[in-house]
Amino acid sequence: MRRISELALGIRLSVGGGRSGWVRLALIAVGVGLGVTMLLVAASIPTVLDARTERADARSVTWDQQLTPGEPTMLTQEVKSSFRDAPVVGLLLQPEHDDAPLPPGVPRQLEPGDLVVSPALGDLLASDNGAALRDRWGDRVVGTIGDEGLTGPDELRFYLGTDQLTAGSEYVDRIQSFGGADGSSAGLGPVLLLLALVGMVVLLLPVAIFISTAVRFGSENRDRRLAALRLVGADVGMTRRIAAGETLAGAAGGLAVGTLLFLAIGRLAAYAVPAELSFYPEDLRPAPVLAALTVVLVPATTVLVTLSALKQVLVEPLGVVRRGSERRRRFWWRLVVPVVGLALLTPLIDGLDTSPGSQVMVVAGLILVLVGVALILPWLVEATVHRLNGCSVAWDLAVRRLQLDSGTAVRSVSGIAVSVAGLIAMQGLVATIGELSPWSQADTSTFQATVLDIDPEADSAETWERELSRAEGVTRVGLLTSMWARPTPATAGQPASSDETLIDIGTCEVLAQEAQLDSCDDGDAFVVAPDGTTTPASGSVYLLGTGQDTRWTLPASAEVVGPAPGTVGSMGGMSARIMVTPGALGGIDVEPEGMTVYVALDPAVLDAADHMRTAAAQVDPAAYESPIAPERTTLILGNVQSALLVGTVALLVLIGASMLVNVIEQLRERRQLLAVLVAFGTRRRTLGASVLFQVAIPVVLGLAIAVVTGSVLALALQAAVDAPLAFDWLTVGVTSGAAALMVLLTTAAGLPLLWHLTRPGGLRSE
Repeated sequence: MRRISELALGIRLSVGGGRSGWVRLALIAVGVGLGVTMLLVAASIPTVLDARTERADARSVTWDQQLTPGEPTMLTQEVKSSFRDAPVVGLLLQPEHDDAPLPPGVPRQLEPGDLVVSPALGDLLASDNGAALRDRWGDRVVGTIGDEGLTGPDELRFYLGTDQLTAGSEYVDRIQSFGGADGSSAGLGPVLLLLALVGMVVLLLPVAIFISTAVRFGSENRDRRLAALRLVGADVGMTRRIAAGETLAGAAGGLAVGTLLFLAIGRLAAYAVPAELSFYPEDLRPAPVLAALTVVLVPATTVLVTLSALKQVLVEPLGVVRRGSERRRRFWWRLVVPVVGLALLTPLIDGLDTSPGSQVMVVAGLILVLVGVALILPWLVEATVHRLNGCSVAWDLAVRRLQLDSGTAVRSVSGIAVSVAGLIAMQGLVATIGELSPWSQADTSTFQATVLDIDPEADSAETWERELSRAEGVTRVGLLTSMWARPTPATAGQPASSDETLIDIGTCEVLAQEAQLDSCDDGDAFVVAPDGTTTPASGSVYLLGTGQDTRWTLPASAEVVGPAPGTVGSMGGMSARIMVTPGALGGIDVEPEGMTVYVALDPAVLDAADHMRTAAAQVDPAAYESPIAPERTTLILGNVQSALLVGTVALLVLIGASMLVNVIEQLRERRQLLAVLVAFGTRRRTLGASVLFQVAIPVVLGLAIAVVTGSVLALALQAAVDAPLAFDWLTVGVTSGAAALMVLLTTAAGLPLLWHLTRPGGLRSE
């Protein structure tokens, strides 16, 4: 009971401490509140993902539904497209019954040509920016998809009524209901798992540092109050419990401020994130367990930080002793922490698995390496400032202040250094993941895009060539037609082999996209053989055509070549195939079974790729258009890059806000000293420059450590996923430069307070 009363006394002292106490309490509440806001946002991520997944599962198509004759069914086919690298996904709907199922958000059955679009897609189609997308699937928009049928408000999605689907086709599904997915997942792959683990550490660790820094605001005034309590009879234990009570008041205020900020930004964040990650405001709800942990751990952390800080202070009845003699910081034990962290990350060189033990090792290693940045920085700043020589008055004031007490400045900069190191590591990993895809090595000098999954029976090659050539920005169209052929038996009277060989027919320019050709003329034939495959012998005879009744002989001059980089054949797992120019068939006319269209685009034409996609969709709404060497290898990687951008901006905002609060607190602590300097003739401009120098020195040193640490971590993470080892200097420069600029701007924003505190009234003392 006594201890509770002592905690209550600390709360009363914090709340009733007059103007100075209120300011200190407000600064702590704002500093802690910024960290709490980030924690609540992180705690809401699982809820947001679950809500998006639930809506996506409700509209999913289960292809293996067990249907009986007479049931109300629907034929569907998925359509994948894009607009300026933003994915546009739709579904062709062909009801087979009046009571056929409807996807969530669609109120009625669609007639052929009816188009129902998401609000974002509708706005895009109606805007000037959507000119290249307009009429891609027709212009008869009859409705808007409801919120229950979309993962987020910015999703680009549509449903198109049709009567051209055929049951039993390869890409057509017959369904009786939408949804039915259990929401389960096969789990993240090693690369995405590693990204998730790194992102979690990079987001949460700086928040913990910022909160621990905010708790120590105004500690000098607090220690003087505790000395007064010692004078009236309080013992050491009682003063620590009273200090813990003061901290609890600030932590409670921080929880309140953080909750209010979370509620305020929750209404805006849903519309500020990239379209691929958009969500509805009501989705942003902290998971109950994580919210409870935040409410419990934040006050507990603040109390532990306060008690730890008091161990370095001797509070006596007649005063406070913070340092009896100058004691230099030791380096060796600070180096042990990151070295142990790197040792834990060493197994990543052999690859990352998804076992719990490996995950724990990665998280522990990352935490230790990043914590090592926060531990080494104080030693580095102290060792540096003690070797700096005098220069201008402003420089001397800043250096002398850091020589006397660098701990306050370093504590705020530690969070910045940890954030930048983590962001550099993540961005270095994401930047090289794209190079893991062999598609990035494809040749784009002749053609830049393809149209795939074309059924030659539905539309002829002439139709595709004519319609795509008319599209704005298309300069050339090449066709690659394909058919399957069976080799004839080696001995007369034996049945033909059942092993079929793929034969591709195209011009030399088109064949060069699929094979490594040294030279090519019309009439040439090639055997494309990936490593380890068996090649057909020259002179082999094949049966061509749907009825396998036309004979064709592989010329003896056929050259064996390898698949071109960035093609399906270069990835292994495929048998040898034959590629021929039209002249090599000797006039044989055979109906192709498959067709791929290669398209050359004029880079000077805006939205040339989208004009091409629109022309292809007008021939076949389900045609799939894709760049030959996509800049975004997968939609998932694009989402990761978008999430990283959002996280980077959020951390930079947190850095700026926390730094501003820290600068204000430091100026308040030194207001009498600053006022005395001005009274003795020091110019305010000189004091302002000294404040900037005092912040700049630790920031420069912190960013230097962050760049080194982040680059080393990036190399370790790249090795873990077998990505090419490379430094992304542009990313390093942009990230560290943005952090430095944010610190400079927020420090400059605190200078008006300096002019206010250095007025003659600042000389007054209680």
